Amino acid sequence: MARPIYKPKKVHKKHSGPVWYVAFALAIIWMIITLTPFMFMIFNSFRKQFDMLQQGVFHFPDPWYFKNYVEVISNGFFGYFFRSIIVVAVSLVLMLIIAAFAAYPLSRMNFTLREFLYAGVVAMMSVPMHVTLIPIFKLTTDMGFYDSLKALIGPYVAFALPMAVFVLVAFMKTIPRELEEAAEIDGCGRFKNFFMIILPLSRPGLATLAIYNGVAMWNEFAFANTLLQSPGKKTLSLALGQFKGEHALDIPIILAVLTLSVLPMIVLFIVFQDKLVKGMMAGAVKG
Repeated sequence: MARPIYKPKKVHKKHSGPVWYVAFALAIIWMIITLTPFMFMIFNSFRKQFDMLQQGVFHFPDPWYFKNYVEVISNGFFGYFFRSIIVVAVSLVLMLIIAAFAAYPLSRMNFTLREFLYAGVVAMMSVPMHVTLIPIFKLTTDMGFYDSLKALIGPYVAFALPMAVFVLVAFMKTIPRELEEAAEIDGCGRFKNFFMIILPLSRPGLATLAIYNGVAMWNEFAFANTLLQSPGKKTLSLALGQFKGEHALDIPIILAVLTLSVLPMIVLFIVFQDKLVKGMMAGAVKG
């Protein structure tokens, strides 16, 4: 006689009603708070100079005025844009490579000065960036880098490294050591372990650092204003100040420049948002 097949009952998890509704309501409120400035910027960038006074600032433009964007682009916007892209891309690549090479021994190896070096890296996070403007200005002048894009890459990398090493050390510590031990049995050395195991598994942490530091470098103004002088060498953050000075009374044009300048960072976040969450959660759960 065949034995009856036992089918376990499905357990449906029930969300706590009031708590779920409160969380949903808070999420909606937070979404409205964050989207309001962005929608204000987009809508008003398509208005004429005095339409903001005649129409509501949150109404759809009537008519849509596209000449603001035409004027911004015709005034060399893409030159500033591509120079910022070059500086940020080169700085991020160098910063991530150096930070990964520094974080690997600090997180996976035991040597005499490890704790001392790690404490030094953490201490560097407390150095204010702006107190170094004059020494960096003199250094770049002596090296012949003043008024060139190369002058920005060094400071950007140097000030991003302490936080990057700190985050990657915490992230790499969560990677099981059994993976390295198994690879060593198969004949992998330290370099192969780093490039074939540790580095690929650290991609969420690297993506988090790329987004975080990319936004900071994209918006950086103090070093760019100090180390760049020629109009043909200035980056997008300086262009915003220039447009603001030339069109102080034409708010829609300034908003058009701001809209074009924030689009790359929004695209970067959308592409890497899943890795950003994983990187931020690194070290939160151990085991």
